[in-house]
Amino acid sequence: MSAVTFPDFLGRGWAFPIGGPPRYAGGADKIAQSIRLILSTAKGERPMLPGFGAGIHDRVFAADTAALRGVLAADVRDALTRWEPRVDVLDVRVEAPADDPSRLIISISCRIRANNAALNIVYPYVLNEGVGLGGGDRAR
Repeated sequence: MSAVTFPDFLGRGWAFPIGGPPRYAGGADKIAQSIRLILSTAKGERPMLPGFGAGIHDRVFAADTAALRGVLAADVRDALTRWEPRVDVLDVRVEAPADDPSRLIISISCRIRANNAALNIVYPYVLNEGVGLGGGDRAR
């Protein structure tokens, strides 16, 4: 089994999600995992670092409007600027897919500072969480 090598300047560590035998990630993959971790963490979820996360979970039941999309894009940009120092955020777009009105797609374009490589991430954001998952939908 050959060892996987990663450029040291991009960092390396355990791959997420943790489960089974330890896996390692490095380079752009590790940065992408870190970005997903920031977006997936609700503010206040980590007792020793209560400001960590993007805060987008607070808006799960909000109506899909242009204002919501703008607020989500600003939340994501602010969180990545604060918590991921290895990248420069170039663009954050929030769009609704035509085939699924219950979710939004957050598209993030950034540049890795160490080597100027482009990094693009697509993060699905579910509105009205739990609706349409079976068992009958309840009025909210």
